[in-house]
Amino acid sequence: MTSESEVPGHEPAAAAAAAQQWVPIRKLAERHRPRVLQHLLGLEPRDRYLRFGYAAGNHQIEQYVAHLDFDRDEIFGIFNRRLELVAMAHLAYLCEDGLPGAEAEFGVSVSARARGRGWGSRLFGLCMVHARNRGVYTLLIHALAENTAMLRIARNACAEVGFDGPDAVARVYLPPQDLASQVEAVVEQQVADFDYGLKRHARRFDRWLNLWGGVGTLPDLGDAAVSHASRAAGARDRGTMPPV
Repeated sequence: MTSESEVPGHEPAAAAAAAQQWVPIRKLAERHRPRVLQHLLGLEPRDRYLRFGYAAGNHQIEQYVAHLDFDRDEIFGIFNRRLELVAMAHLAYLCEDGLPGAEAEFGVSVSARARGRGWGSRLFGLCMVHARNRGVYTLLIHALAENTAMLRIARNACAEVGFDGPDAVARVYLPPQDLASQVEAVVEQQVADFDYGLKRHARRFDRWLNLWGGVGTLPDLGDAAVSHASRAAGARDRGTMPPV
């Protein structure tokens, strides 16, 4: 099930323009599992319903995140300046007899505060590229029929959409991989990693400034009280921030 967390049936001009803007998308790894959980638990009830196809509770989301396979599948995320995961996509590769198959399933979620920027469409476009590079010919989207935002994304990609009661299945047929798709995936990841590194260093610098701001004027670097404050602040930060 999927949800782009946009207002169904409405796309203001500003949102349409924002959809044309590039945003760095980073491939996630095992160390990002806590951030994925934090993002999904932060979804509003309506967004949880559209994403999973039912009113998923905290325990069900925890089970879903615990079973994510970062080696088999590909999971992508968009981070804000505070390194919070505000949008993510799950590209699940469907296997046949234990071997990679020709189909993959796409799921996406966007936090409420990140709506209207076209990020669901951006994630879908990147997942199409990666699916092609893995030999996938059909990208599947399982969504509720009422999830018009997601179905609009699928139709914009020339998907075949079928309905079975309250459920919809969209099929996007992908062309084979080529040099352009391979280069696009590599460049996207390199730029996203560079952007993530900049945000991480900026956040560390902000913490340093906040630390000195909390202890008053800059003292002698050998001051024991300041050394203690530095260690304490570092410990608090390490205890509250998920892995990066």
